[in-house]
Amino acid sequence: MSVKETVDPAAIAATVAAIEGNPKLAEVTFTVDSDWTGGFRASSRTGNIRQAGSFDQSRDVSFPLESDEPPALLGEDQAPSAGEYVLKALAACYAVTVAANAASRDIELESVHLALEGDFDLHGFLGLDEKVRPGMQELRVKVSIESPNASRAELEELVEVVQERSPIRDTLASPVQVITTLAD
Repeated sequence: MSVKETVDPAAIAATVAAIEGNPKLAEVTFTVDSDWTGGFRASSRTGNIRQAGSFDQSRDVSFPLESDEPPALLGEDQAPSAGEYVLKALAACYAVTVAANAASRDIELESVHLALEGDFDLHGFLGLDEKVRPGMQELRVKVSIESPNASRAELEELVEVVQERSPIRDTLASPVQVITTLAD
């Protein structure tokens, strides 16, 4: 499958032009609502998307997102874990970023495979060692790309651009302000 069959370079250019004409269009807010459902499970749903301060009326679908932990981490293994969702979020963002940037460079894609691993040290989560952060210690991504018209050097450059432009990679690799409050 050629990337041109699935990603329209003209649509990307039109989006860039629209944002250049109205920079507020670049401001997008995603929302999720979530409820604890017992044990280590949570049930979430995607919510409204706001762009330039207004709700996006083109999206009328809400997607369910279930989570649990594997038995080794005291869960019931009923759904992916939060850590696996982090890996999935990065994989999805990398796929989008590869496809968009390949289309912009006239690189045809036959396949893109992403293998991700994330390491946690439970000492931080369990409060057993204050020197260990509770979050992921290291995240590794191996990208395999097959293209009939791109050289190895072009594919390496594409992967570098993906690292530079992936919003989820940037979110994970750079400090982001997370504000948590108790609702009224």
